[in-house]
Amino acid sequence: MLHAAHLLRRRLRISSLPVLLCPSSPLAAAGCPTRIRVSACRPSFSISNSAMEVSGRNSDGPQVAVIGAGVAGSVCASLLAAKGLAVKVFDSGRGPGGRMSQRREKVEDGSELMFDHGAQYFTVKSAEVQHLVDKWQALGLVADWEGRFGSLNVATGEFVHETAVKKRYVGVPGMNSICKALMTTPGLQAKYGVQVAGLEWADEGLGSWCLKSKDGENLGRFNAVVVADKGAAKLLFGQTASSPLLEGSELSEMHKKVAAVTAAPCFAVMMAFPSPLDLIPLDGFLVEGSKIVSWAARDSSKPGRVTTSSDCWVVHSTEAYATGIIAQAGMAKPSNELLAAVANDLLTGFQSLLPNMPTPTYMKAHRWGGAFPTTSIAPEEKCIVIEDRRVAVCGDFCVSPKVEGAILSGMYASERLGSIL
Repeated sequence: MLHAAHLLRRRLRISSLPVLLCPSSPLAAAGCPTRIRVSACRPSFSISNSAMEVSGRNSDGPQVAVIGAGVAGSVCASLLAAKGLAVKVFDSGRGPGGRMSQRREKVEDGSELMFDHGAQYFTVKSAEVQHLVDKWQALGLVADWEGRFGSLNVATGEFVHETAVKKRYVGVPGMNSICKALMTTPGLQAKYGVQVAGLEWADEGLGSWCLKSKDGENLGRFNAVVVADKGAAKLLFGQTASSPLLEGSELSEMHKKVAAVTAAPCFAVMMAFPSPLDLIPLDGFLVEGSKIVSWAARDSSKPGRVTTSSDCWVVHSTEAYATGIIAQAGMAKPSNELLAAVANDLLTGFQSLLPNMPTPTYMKAHRWGGAFPTTSIAPEEKCIVIEDRRVAVCGDFCVSPKVEGAILSGMYASERLGSIL
């Protein structure tokens, strides 16, 4: 069994880079002490061009569970599957994307409206991410958003156009298109509407992870786990002192870091107007000086969107406003009445920016309770890998609160975990 796993590992190796983790892999030798290792190497990454899911692939080889189908989890899962590993993704949402989700709404006249109600776009600075994004662009998954951007000063009522040229990418036809495509990588399966609430390590043999859902369903046994969700990361590290999942004095600081991960809340309101708001000279702008509105974007100006006569906008609240609402209402699922009140507040705040703004024909609010991290726990390492338990933790909360940070974290997690499988 051990010899077969060793041969499989050699057969699946596709990178010519040196091993980024210690050579005494847990699949080759049991009982090595827990280590968190980092590397300054720049891994090379690839993405499958296939758009068809293949089930049951490599059923005799290492099985990897990925918790979270946001961009970090989707990137990591796709790259691991491209190495030939069997990967299963679990996410509590209705589909992949996380805060890169897109909302589709049908209105009374039968037309469909589309809103990127979370992340509006992303930028790229690192060469590794740029290489991957170039491939996505060649596949038609992303495009440049060549809009007009800047800010609005509430005190003066003046719109200020940005002077620096910044390349902004958007998913086509929605921000979630990237994650949806990555989920079709051969060897990868996804299960949505499932919240992982139990992680149990079994020491017998080479050791494995057993995952359970919030409803108590047994989700399977896996050789390795990728945690690409803040809540699951806290579950992994947050066991009681009497029954820790991950032991060792070297992990004490990591326990503290993960426990300290915080995120800023935000309300997003999706609005559709019967005609273009031509008096607004920008397609996306920061709002300076408002207590309610922090950002507004003309979604219908993005490339690849469904053609409609409506002018679609997404308005984000300030953190202070969202925090105040949550302090009063709590973190339970918001009622329709609460969301309607929030939508009216943000509409009032938005209308105050522009005299004679028409009434929207469609309006709906969405709460992001903790989608925008305010801390980075592994900015240099890009991810956390615990070798002897074959666990990788990745996400924007590891690198930076941006889409690029999440992509980079998922890429590094796939390379480092893949090197020990």
